[in-house]
Amino acid sequence: MPEDTVLDQLVEAVRAGARYRDISVDLVRRVGQQELSRTRSLKEAIKAARSKLHQVGGAYQERPIPYPILRTELQSLPHDTRDPAVQAFCRRAMQLHASTRERLPILERFFSETLAPLAPLQSILDLACGLNPLAVPWMPLAVGAAYYACDVYAGMVDFTNCFLAHTGLAGRVEVCDLLQAVPQHEVQVALLLKTIPCLEQVDKEVGLRLLDHIHAPHVLVSFPAHSLGGRSKGMARNYEAHFREMLSSRSWQFQRFEFPGELAFLISK
Repeated sequence: MPEDTVLDQLVEAVRAGARYRDISVDLVRRVGQQELSRTRSLKEAIKAARSKLHQVGGAYQERPIPYPILRTELQSLPHDTRDPAVQAFCRRAMQLHASTRERLPILERFFSETLAPLAPLQSILDLACGLNPLAVPWMPLAVGAAYYACDVYAGMVDFTNCFLAHTGLAGRVEVCDLLQAVPQHEVQVALLLKTIPCLEQVDKEVGLRLLDHIHAPHVLVSFPAHSLGGRSKGMARNYEAHFREMLSSRSWQFQRFEFPGELAFLISK
């Protein structure tokens, strides 16, 4: 059977599952091709591709996010991100994705401290954003700032675009596979939050390649300080060593920020 035909069958089989039908086709094809190249049977490759996609992003969503319910609630809210009702909605919604849920206890500090050297921000590119655009009320944005973002999940992209439109923020969110290309927006700062370890499940060299191709003079990178199960296992120490090794061949400067559960670095190229 031709190789492309087998890959098409794998993609169709993987995306037939409820957990994977919303994910970028490009990412499914890349992961599927990688697994098929390991001389697996089609059945084994399908299973392995699902497992890898779970590690890349699925693990952060324990259950489907109810986007229709969230959109209906959003439509009834004021349009000002400073409004307490809007901020309460954002906090509730961010609970539904593990990455943003972990950041909620430090939300008041995280963006105000890490982005303070650059405030007020005129433009942001949020890569593999998840539900992080809902953290906009806590970011030091200038009036009229543009917020661009991308993620592999189409439903998440649609919902966060609705949020940007409802709150009157310039910019847009798009579906993209960062393993293949980086959005080409030229911005003041890019966010790459807890993303590199996930992408390295597929491509061990992706971290530095991403940093090289982002069109921003500043990049805020972060790493989880514990697993989704809450165990630290020396993760922060290991990720910091990995980060410093990645940047050892570049002359970039960076500032280090440590929070409960998350380690961040603001790179200035």
